[in-house]
Amino acid sequence: MKTIKGPAIFLAQFAGDAAPFNSLDTICEWAAGLGYEGVQIPTFETRLFDLDKAAESKDYCDEIAGTVKQHGLSITELSTHLQGQLVAVHPAYDAAFDGFAAEHVRGNPKARQEWAVDQVKKAAVVSQRLGLDRHATFSGALAWPYLYPWPQRPAGLVEDAFEELARRWRPILDHFDEHGVDVAYEIHPGEDLHDGITFEMFLDRVGGHSRANILYDPSHFVLQQLDYLDFIDIYRERIRCFHVKDAEFNPTGRQGVYGGYQSWVDRAGRFRSLGDGQVDFKAIFSKMAENDFDGWAVLEWECALKHPEQGAAEGAPFIRDHIIRVTEHAFDDFAKGGADRDLNKRIMGID
Repeated sequence: MKTIKGPAIFLAQFAGDAAPFNSLDTICEWAAGLGYEGVQIPTFETRLFDLDKAAESKDYCDEIAGTVKQHGLSITELSTHLQGQLVAVHPAYDAAFDGFAAEHVRGNPKARQEWAVDQVKKAAVVSQRLGLDRHATFSGALAWPYLYPWPQRPAGLVEDAFEELARRWRPILDHFDEHGVDVAYEIHPGEDLHDGITFEMFLDRVGGHSRANILYDPSHFVLQQLDYLDFIDIYRERIRCFHVKDAEFNPTGRQGVYGGYQSWVDRAGRFRSLGDGQVDFKAIFSKMAENDFDGWAVLEWECALKHPEQGAAEGAPFIRDHIIRVTEHAFDDFAKGGADRDLNKRIMGID
């Protein structure tokens, strides 16, 4: 068994224009001061990281690695969540997602997609340069608007959507394979890969690609009412990244999973800071240890109520207290005897 690495923190929700959140150096100093040992870096957050420059310059990559290391931290993974989202965008979301792209491709879905694919591929190159073997992203979505089938979906619509999604991602997965890096899709509502079945549908269409893997975040499963512990056992071989995020689901006679178009504060399902929700993290960390997860436990802070800085401050000790230092010995080793085949036969009454 392996001991999970951590605590670490995803920097996306904290980057901003004010210090210490406006540069990689100062945000790393802040994170280290809270007790974090690793940072997951969003490549779409230009105040912290320049993906295009990193793809062109090994010196820049070395500079980034040095900045993180001087604060006693490690880079856990790079993230292309926003760029990955743009690999596949249903036209209904064109305007909503256009802001995720570089200005010169906005308003042009074809150019935007080409830019997104290039961005994700660059992340493979940069991950390799930084010595990383896994990468966090989104899958994008073509079928999501048809999740709840009314009116009835045209025959073959979902199948065709997943065929197209696989067609777009297969060369990206091959590119990551060339650079020795796994793609870990965050299984997330809003993405076509939003639960185990949809991940399997995609995996089948990319030929079981060894680089197609999972970023596990239990909060999204609480909101879907999916068994997040069983999920770990089912997909243990494919879980490569881990977001530690809490959530709660409190349905009423007025609303349930869909939330009634309410704000996050007023929804039956909402994200919470660690320890304030319903996720059984003791069971999750136990299963992760049992299943030999060898990656990082990364805080992704999102909460409808608590201030992010309080959530971050509480997150490091919470994760540290849940990480299980796996044992190298059985608890009853003190009473074991050596291997003795004759003794075994006598115990079983075999002549």
